[in-house]
Amino acid sequence: MTEQRQLPNVTFKTRVHDESIGGDNPFRWQDITTDDIFKNKRVVLFALPGAFTPTCTTAHLPGYEKHYDDFKALGIDEVVCLSVNDAFVMYQWRKHLGVEKIFVLPDGNAEFTRKMGMLVDKSNLGFGMRSWRYSMLVQNKEIEKMFVESDFTDNCPTDPFETSGADIMLQYLRSK
Repeated sequence: MTEQRQLPNVTFKTRVHDESIGGDNPFRWQDITTDDIFKNKRVVLFALPGAFTPTCTTAHLPGYEKHYDDFKALGIDEVVCLSVNDAFVMYQWRKHLGVEKIFVLPDGNAEFTRKMGMLVDKSNLGFGMRSWRYSMLVQNKEIEKMFVESDFTDNCPTDPFETSGADIMLQYLRSK
């Protein structure tokens, strides 16, 4: 089991739907903090390298969306997908995939990812700085368990996806 530690305090720049704005783009900026997402809650967060990228789009996010109700049945308050992308990209990706249950969280400045120690250089793919792929169970801002993909390194030539998927997290939760 990963040593428990507290999540970093950051402010995420998000966009929320607001009909009072009207027009073709009825969204407004809203800051959401680590406390807003995790305080006094049991949350599963999974982080991935990028919206619209192959593994993230075909397996990682869809797997959590498919099993969302299973997570809720096991006492999880929220399931969050984090990526070092801006709010506009995350919204369009969610919409493109038809994701309705998972909360997609933009870490556009990579502040949370950096403070978690999970920021890697993916310049070999033309991505720049991105999140390493991982998942974690968080209880009231304290990390209870992390599943970090192997080969954590800058410019990794592969994209491991063995331990951070929904099935592994569900298996862990069911064993508790």
